[in-house]
Amino acid sequence: MVTFDSLTTRENKIAVVGLGYVGLPLAVHLAAHFDIVGFDLKTDRIKELQSGFDRTLEVEEHQLRQAAIQYTDDPGELTGCRVIIVAVPTPIDAYRIPDLSPLRGASKTVGGNLAKGSCVVYESTVYPGATEEVCIPILEAESGLKFGQDFTVGYSPERINPGDRIHTLDKIMKIVSGSDPTTCGLLVNVYSKVVKEGIYPASSIKVAEAAKVIENTQRDLNIALMNELSKIFDIMGIDTLEVLEAAGTKWNFLPFRPGLVGGHCIGVDPYYLTFKAEAMGYHPEMILAGRRINDGMGKHIAERVIKMLIAVGKQVRGAKVAVLGITFKEDVPDLRNTKVVDIINELKHYDVDIL
Repeated sequence: MVTFDSLTTRENKIAVVGLGYVGLPLAVHLAAHFDIVGFDLKTDRIKELQSGFDRTLEVEEHQLRQAAIQYTDDPGELTGCRVIIVAVPTPIDAYRIPDLSPLRGASKTVGGNLAKGSCVVYESTVYPGATEEVCIPILEAESGLKFGQDFTVGYSPERINPGDRIHTLDKIMKIVSGSDPTTCGLLVNVYSKVVKEGIYPASSIKVAEAAKVIENTQRDLNIALMNELSKIFDIMGIDTLEVLEAAGTKWNFLPFRPGLVGGHCIGVDPYYLTFKAEAMGYHPEMILAGRRINDGMGKHIAERVIKMLIAVGKQVRGAKVAVLGITFKEDVPDLRNTKVVDIINELKHYDVDIL
């Protein structure tokens, strides 16, 4: 099997599959210590990275130009790599069911070019059990190799916060896990090269998967509580932020605020956990209640705008309403699952003129 020494001496290469807001920063950091192959299916993405431009804005131009990364859209280049890190999106479909097609596709690509003695590491957010139940069988089928004998698998969930210039990859503790102690030890050593905040070895792949998915579920529920409180205080004629500032004077009051919950993480990940729970016969109530509240906030905000227009005597039909900002959060160019669209669509039902 691949060893840490063979990576540090650059006898063996590391590949990062998927060069989005997760994969690219990881590849750039790793390139300072290892030979890195950056693979992405999109030829346009490869060309822009080769020219020194990152559309996600997660990596500065000078960092991109300094990183010695072999960018490619040729899956055959993965054959020469002994550690392959998969960092592809894990979205949900229109029915809020986990869409594992990017993960399955990446596993097929990796499996079809997997060399004996390699280690495949997944960083994508999934439900507990997905790596072993979905990914490993595909790797075996495509490669003709035997898991545990010819190759091993690890899971180290990404914790990137898009647009955050303070909590960057190297400053966020990394959870790692492996299909066996040796693999876990290898990944501890690899990630320790780039993550200075520390490494947390999880006891199993499922534990690491579960840890990741509940991080965003917990945050989603806390924001849902704030959103519900804001609705209650609005009816009571109380300023929600004033209430939260007063409550925040106690040391153990958590400083969450009401708002829209969109994007490709917090508004998506809880559905992975509830999907798996329901598949096993348990119906989650609190998690789904939080999701309903947060998914309905765009409509609620639009309705509040309409009521405010009426309150000041403005005609609703034809009223001009400016929407400033459309991405799912500040300082990012990402429009995926932005809830600002929900506000706009609801306002259009009232024939409002959106600027």
